[in-house]
Amino acid sequence: MLRDIAEPAVAGTDLLYTSALKQAAMVREGRTSSEALVALVIQRAKDTATDVNCIAVPRYERALEEARAIDAARARGEDLGPLCGVPVTVKDGIATAGDQQTLGSLSMVDVIAQRDDIVWARLKAAGAVLIGKTATPEFYHEVTTHSALHGVTRNPWSLNHTPGGSSGGAAAALAAGIGSMAIGSDGGGSLRCPAACTGTLALKPTVGRIPHESFPDTFGNYSSLGPMARSVEDLAAMFSIMSGPNDRDALSLLTGDAVGSLGGDLVASRIGWLANPGGYHVEAEISDRCITALGVLERAGESLRRDLEPELLHGAHAIYSIIGAVGHAGRLRQLGASARSMWGETFRDIVDLGMSFSAADLAQAQEARTALFRRVQHAFRHVDVIAMPSLTRSPGPADAPCPVHGEDYAAWAAALYPFNLTGHPAISVPCGFTSEGIPVGIQFVARWHEEERLFDVARILQAALPSWEERPKL
Repeated sequence: MLRDIAEPAVAGTDLLYTSALKQAAMVREGRTSSEALVALVIQRAKDTATDVNCIAVPRYERALEEARAIDAARARGEDLGPLCGVPVTVKDGIATAGDQQTLGSLSMVDVIAQRDDIVWARLKAAGAVLIGKTATPEFYHEVTTHSALHGVTRNPWSLNHTPGGSSGGAAAALAAGIGSMAIGSDGGGSLRCPAACTGTLALKPTVGRIPHESFPDTFGNYSSLGPMARSVEDLAAMFSIMSGPNDRDALSLLTGDAVGSLGGDLVASRIGWLANPGGYHVEAEISDRCITALGVLERAGESLRRDLEPELLHGAHAIYSIIGAVGHAGRLRQLGASARSMWGETFRDIVDLGMSFSAADLAQAQEARTALFRRVQHAFRHVDVIAMPSLTRSPGPADAPCPVHGEDYAAWAAALYPFNLTGHPAISVPCGFTSEGIPVGIQFVARWHEEERLFDVARILQAALPSWEERPKL
């Protein structure tokens, strides 16, 4: 396929890992074509399909047709948009018209999306080309990525290990050079967990900042759609394109004109360090890499405060397990008893757990959620950013279960799900590798609507840490 297309001006592998904004500039300036770029990424997806297995719903021929249309529009002198011709992926379950929307479940294989979700519609309008939908665990209920429908997705840095989840296919694709941007979702760490596992970036925005029109409870939402990328500049560009009110998401209407800029001035920022989120033990190597990253920020002018109350996030999983399990139990009423027979054991278990809670249990969990939010708000009276390890340990085996109602998830993702409950923006930033060559991530959390502060912190680490230039050896 590639021999029939003009060669890009940058060598293949280097072009795969070139930032999306630079790829767009190359297409715009005629230094490569969108068709050549998309074809290169598709070939990479095919070459790694057996080992990594991150593309659940390929749309390769359609992507090439769309790339050719972009090239033709460029030849006519038309405005191509800021992401003109750039290949991207979208998590399975986020609607893209005409494509399967399985959410990793055998019970959903016949569902075809009839319209584009607003977040994909916005990226498409900016010129992006969708090459495929990425793999997820069934109904996003685990933070590892495997399902009876799509098999096991593996970490490009170590094929024996998980890329995390539930946006694990999206993160694995980025790490493998399959697209330079990805749309994922995060209902309990599902953007930030796989980013930390794969050495990529992901932002869980302030709840409502990016509209989530498909979440069934718009008023009680704890889930966010969000951008994933390999560079801060690409992540920030995605965020800018994807964010903004939409009349189908009530919480998005509250954001108003929230987008602003901190201008890169971090001198006055105060970073609070939470060494053991939720009271859970953190592996020494992970703590060490995070402390090194904090040292970089300190030398850049940060004022570090290391004495945040260790109890800040205690009890969050007890709250999350009720709210999350009740939400998953809604699938039973939505899809019916016949669908249940096609579900995996761990998803049936979480549905049964959700069905066991009373209305009073849910009301009490919602009250406890508010109390957690207020504790975090109080912490922000004293600091501007809260930092902690993204994950408490390195990723485990690729096929190991890790459902969100289990104790392993409670400990491993202890830094993640609390901020789904509180709605605060949070970013996972690569900060090095373990001695076994597995990526490590550090999480930063800011006040509501201060995503730009998180981008500024991430830019300092991107410029200072040499590990950002490394790639998996696939």
